[in-house]
Amino acid sequence: MADSNIMAMVGAFIAVSIMLGIGVQILGNSVQDCSALAGYTTGGGGLGDTNTTADSTGWASQCLTTNTQSQSAYSLLIIVIIVIAAVVILAVVRMLA
Repeated sequence: MADSNIMAMVGAFIAVSIMLGIGVQILGNSVQDCSALAGYTTGGGGLGDTNTTADSTGWASQCLTTNTQSQSAYSLLIIVIIVIAAVVILAVVRMLA
């Protein structure tokens, strides 16, 4: 009975880890194209050029901020995997004791 519960927990952890891993890879790299919005500035790359995408204003600035925040949020999903792993480990230790 305990063996089937342990295997179910391990299987669930592996399934959730795979789904989160794929989701993080897909969603973490997806961003909006902000270059078509008014106020978007690009760095020309010249020696004296001081324009960067950080100098964008209005909707373009908000678009770039949203892209950065959503990438950061998806990168934090690894914490979910760590918490689930801790719960599974504690449950397995409790079953074996």
